[in-house]
Amino acid sequence: MLAAGAAAASGCSRLPPAEAEPSALAPATTVSLPVPRAPVPAVPVPRVPVPVGAVTAIPGPGTSLALTVDDGADAEVVGAYIRFARDTGARFTFFVTAAFDGWRTHRAALRPLVESGQIQLANHTWDHPALTAISRTAAAEQFTRSKQFLLNTYGVDGTPFYRPPFGYRNADIDAVAADHGYTVPTLWYGSLSDSGLITEEYLLECARTYFHAQAIVIGHANHPPVTHVYGQLLDIIRERGLSLVTLNDVFRT
Repeated sequence: MLAAGAAAASGCSRLPPAEAEPSALAPATTVSLPVPRAPVPAVPVPRVPVPVGAVTAIPGPGTSLALTVDDGADAEVVGAYIRFARDTGARFTFFVTAAFDGWRTHRAALRPLVESGQIQLANHTWDHPALTAISRTAAAEQFTRSKQFLLNTYGVDGTPFYRPPFGYRNADIDAVAADHGYTVPTLWYGSLSDSGLITEEYLLECARTYFHAQAIVIGHANHPPVTHVYGQLLDIIRERGLSLVTLNDVFRT
């Protein structure tokens, strides 16, 4: 059972609305494609109704971990995540910021995983503005453009899950999102804190802090360090007896 409370002493980002600034900056590095690993077992779980309001964790007892991946600012990192999923069977929910080119570049590799349900796509707006700082009309356009892109490119529209950039949302934004079918604001329990460039060591510290049963954890396809530690992330998941799930695996919608 996940406990609510203050952020862990490690300093890794936990609570929405805003992610913490990286505490350990890393030099620029190159993407390292994951080495094939033993498959991650997919453990079927009973699906439950989506709770009312924002989702921050998977309800009830269990051993599921929802690792959700945002943005996609680095096309090579998007590609590395896709290969990670393909090589290991890992299940992810990608919150797509549709303006980033990686979602076009890797369509041919990603679409079969979307069609099989191994990777789920959800809406993270068109180009990642702080939705509470723009007009309702501009916010509506963010959802319209990203929804149309997902539908045209992958045959799904990402409903009903949306993640507000930076976690910034209010009743008006939730209403605009719901008008487009995005009725489930999806936040998180803990973060890999890699929206900006951080060291591999700090990223793994955050994974050890937040990879727990029934957690929703946020990562980002923005910078290469995560591509260097896929093996270590899998080791943490296996050591703790966790199974990776998509949000659709967990929730009836």
